[in-house]
Amino acid sequence: MAAHAFCSAPTLSRVALGARCTIIIRSPMTTTFRRALAGAVIFAAGIAVGGTRLLDRPVVRDAVAQPSASQAPLTTEEQNVIRVARQVTPAVVSIVVPNYGSGSGAVIRRDGMILTNAHVVGNARTVQVGLADGRKVTGQVLGRDAGLDVAVVRMPITDAPVAPLGNSDQLQVGQIAIAVGNPLGLERTVTTGVISAVNRPGRTLGGETFIQTDAAISPGNSGGPLVDSRGNVVGINSAELLGQGVQGLGFAIPINLAMEMANQVLATGRYVRPFLGIAFSDVDADLASQFRLPVREGVLITDVQRGSPAAAGGLREQDIITRINDTPVAMGGDVRRVLRGMKPGNTVRLTVVRPPNGSRATLNVRLGQTTEP
Repeated sequence: MAAHAFCSAPTLSRVALGARCTIIIRSPMTTTFRRALAGAVIFAAGIAVGGTRLLDRPVVRDAVAQPSASQAPLTTEEQNVIRVARQVTPAVVSIVVPNYGSGSGAVIRRDGMILTNAHVVGNARTVQVGLADGRKVTGQVLGRDAGLDVAVVRMPITDAPVAPLGNSDQLQVGQIAIAVGNPLGLERTVTTGVISAVNRPGRTLGGETFIQTDAAISPGNSGGPLVDSRGNVVGINSAELLGQGVQGLGFAIPINLAMEMANQVLATGRYVRPFLGIAFSDVDADLASQFRLPVREGVLITDVQRGSPAAAGGLREQDIITRINDTPVAMGGDVRRVLRGMKPGNTVRLTVVRPPNGSRATLNVRLGQTTEP
């Protein structure tokens, strides 16, 4: 999937811009981010620092003087957005990874704990954090989940302003959404919109469940908070869908989902997750027709790591996982969500279909563990 400013079909991208690289969704870094022309839609994510010059300086036009007129009173909605902005922006930080890229983050505890995106920090173990009061400190990456696109960073501060957390499970379509971040280096920029959809799944979103919003998410907003009208963080901004004629399709990780991962890091100082040991691709109608697969949806195993729990449990390349425990599997996100709720040492029951004849097998696999970072 190529990353172009103009494209014929919608493309979803999480981008961490660094020296001549672009990360598309969660795939490896592949191509240089092209200069954004007027009218082009720019992928959401981090801003390049160092390396090759990727973005030109934004054009700033002089304001056009308007005839003097009596100022109309601010509406109740405007007053509320102003209140929320003043409440939340002090807890929004900039995150810079030298020679890689930059993005945003939200402080969730006074002792310096920050939530951001995994694609913002990349593989770095330390990052540079900029606070709203001008302080610059070094933050330590405590853990990351590339599949969920969440990372936890700790900075050596005990008096950090905190963004209050909301409940993403209670979101309603149509309610106000406010995004805060650092687009194009313009620190703590506020944009408004609505919650366009909740529990938005999709193959182009990596199979995860997202909050959809039309609040603008521009380069540098990744990792910043999406907040409700009460100023509570309900999501972590992650990606934007773009394409010719497409706009206003931003996506954020629900805060409840992000905190499931973060709470383990905050409690133990590291992130330990269950390990299966497979690589896979989603099965869709096109893939099924091309290779004459016996099913039209599921997860096709493309590699089984030697010595892994999957190998010990009898999984093979070309097996198609159609169910994990009691959950039907339509895409990789279904597998990831079930595994995220389990612990190393737990046993998972996998139903697989084996090409070419479509024979079925049920395998019990005892999960191993891996630690990130």
